[in-house]
Amino acid sequence: FTFLHIINPDYKHKTKKNGTEKFNLVKQKFTNFNSEGTLSQDDKKSIYVYSQKKKNKTFTGIIAAASVDDYLNGNIKVHEQTITKREKIFKDYLQITGFNADPVLLSYSDNKNINLIVSNKMLERSEYEFTTTNKVCHKLWKIDDKQIINKIVSEFKNIEDIYIADGHHRSASSALLCKNLRKENPNYNPEDNFNFFMSFLIPESQLNIINFNRLVKHTNGFTEQELISKIEKSYSVKNKGENIYSPILKDEISMYLEGKSYSLISHSKKYNLTCESLDPSILSENILSPILGITDEKTDKNITFLDGTIPLSEIKSKVDSGEYKVAFILKPIDIDSLKKVADNNEIMPPKSTYVEPKLRSGLTIYKLY
Repeated sequence: FTFLHIINPDYKHKTKKNGTEKFNLVKQKFTNFNSEGTLSQDDKKSIYVYSQKKKNKTFTGIIAAASVDDYLNGNIKVHEQTITKREKIFKDYLQITGFNADPVLLSYSDNKNINLIVSNKMLERSEYEFTTTNKVCHKLWKIDDKQIINKIVSEFKNIEDIYIADGHHRSASSALLCKNLRKENPNYNPEDNFNFFMSFLIPESQLNIINFNRLVKHTNGFTEQELISKIEKSYSVKNKGENIYSPILKDEISMYLEGKSYSLISHSKKYNLTCESLDPSILSENILSPILGITDEKTDKNITFLDGTIPLSEIKSKVDSGEYKVAFILKPIDIDSLKKVADNNEIMPPKSTYVEPKLRSGLTIYKLY
């Protein structure tokens, strides 16, 4: 059995995707797995140390329940705009199934005391250890000692700001469910599980923030030279030859067009908002929207986003084959910029960051009630 049997219970049927009928099937399958003993709940309330090793990179953090109130009060900070329709779908899913199996990835400034607790726990043999088909090794240690748990909770209370690295819709839907349940029951217990959402808390030094590159299917009718001439109004353009070029300089992106790479360094300019100074925003404001006519990157089918784990050689092939006309290569956004956007209550442009680690559904499951 795998967790896929729970979240895809309708593989033999044809129920409406994200519909109530499917959500009820998920709930029934989850209930069956519990009653049959396929799933078992830990006897004691616990938090977990989780480690994920991918090639030469290891991510280690703590799986625990984060407070919805901290999210609503802004102590857990966001940098991405959520879509109300998706929030409601996820909220309905949580409400019907009654469990949360996908932790929100939260980051915090490195804390030596938390690091020490985690490293000491990892000296013990892990409770679970397995390798998935994508060659990632997963390890999980259980902490059910109340004294150690209280130490960890105490340390996190001293951390002023925690940031959502990945999982904005998951956290927003948990908050929406919590508000609805509180409204239905004004005398709710603040310790009830629905007042929290499952999270994977990781020191910010361990986050791997990767870029998203952009591929566009047309040049909006402009020839190569016409396009370059228009771009030169906002960027310094330099031919870098036939090999696809990865930008390294400040304010630099690269463009691959008609078998040639170009370095594009944006002209210096003062920005009112931090988010406006990011490479994805500058690209949208000066090239994608005014020149290529792509005004809504979320819905326009002429633009595709590929995360930076995909080799540049593959992007080059997609342009050389004619599948796309032009590609833009961006640098990763650093953690300080992400935090500054969140601190200022700003919103990052679409597809600005691809964040690792990526977490698997159902490794731990948090019952909401």
